[in-house]
Amino acid sequence: MEGHARLLITCTDRPGIVAAVSGFLTQYRGNITALDQHTTDPEQGCFFMRVAFRSPDVEPPGNWLRAEFRREVAEPFEMDWHLSFAAEHKRMAILVSRPDHALLELLWRWSRGELPAELAGVISNHPDHREAVEAFGLPYRHIPVEQGAQEEAEAAMLDQLGEWGAELVVLARYMRILSPGFVAQYPSRIINIHHSFLPAFAGSDPYRQAFERGVKLIGATAHYATSELDAGPVIEQDVIRVSHRDGVADLRERGREVERSVLARAVRWHLEDRVAVWGNRTVVFGT
Repeated sequence: MEGHARLLITCTDRPGIVAAVSGFLTQYRGNITALDQHTTDPEQGCFFMRVAFRSPDVEPPGNWLRAEFRREVAEPFEMDWHLSFAAEHKRMAILVSRPDHALLELLWRWSRGELPAELAGVISNHPDHREAVEAFGLPYRHIPVEQGAQEEAEAAMLDQLGEWGAELVVLARYMRILSPGFVAQYPSRIINIHHSFLPAFAGSDPYRQAFERGVKLIGATAHYATSELDAGPVIEQDVIRVSHRDGVADLRERGREVERSVLARAVRWHLEDRVAVWGNRTVVFGT
C-alpha cells in the first residue's frame, strides 16, 4: 500500500472544493482512486468528502504534504480534515466482558488481514479470555471493577491504553458503563456494539425487552460512545427476523451473529477513514 493515502474532509459547502482538492493532488502526481462526497444542502450546507489517492511523491509521515494542504486548501475553505496513509495502521485496543462472540470475530478478522489495524491488546474486567487472546499473540490485561472502585479501574484502563498508544477503542460487549470522563479521552474513537436496533430497547437486557414486546425483528447497532448511554452517532445497523416461537435465549443466540458482523463492519469503516461524524449522526462513505 505504499503511496496510498486518504483525505477525509468536512466543511461548509461552496463552489470549488472538489476542484481545489483534486488540483492540489495533481501538483504532487496524485492519482485519485476513489472520491465520494455528500452535502446536506448545496447552498451553505455541510459538505463531506473522502478522497483515496496514490502518489509516488507521497510517503508517511507526509508532514510536508499536510502543511501544504493546510495552507493551500484547508485554511481557505475552513475545513476540518484528516490525512492518513494506508501503510500506517491505526493502533486499536479491545475492551470486553464475559461474552466472547464479538471479541473472537474481531480477532479472527484481524488475523486474516480483514481489519487494517495494529491490534495493541485486550482489556477485560474478567480473566476468562486470556488463553484465547494470547493464542493470537496479543497481550491480555485483566482489570477488575470492584464495587465502588469504578474510578480506579478506569484510571488503570486509561494508563494501559496510553501505554499501548491506542488510537481506537472497541467495546466488544464490554458490559460496564464508562464514565463521561473516560469517553472524553477518545472523542469519536470509541466504538460500541449494542445488542438492539437503536433507538429501540436502549439500556440493559434489550433481548428480554424485545421478547416482552413481541417484536418480529431484532438487531444490533454499532455506534460511537458518548456521555449519553446508547445515544452516540450510529455507524452501522442490521436486523434479523424472529418469531413468536423464539424465547429470550433464542433471541440472544440469533442476535449474536448480527452483533458480530455489524461491529466488524463499523470497525473496518473507521479504520479505513470512511466515517465522518456530523453532530449526532454520521456520513459513511463507500460501504
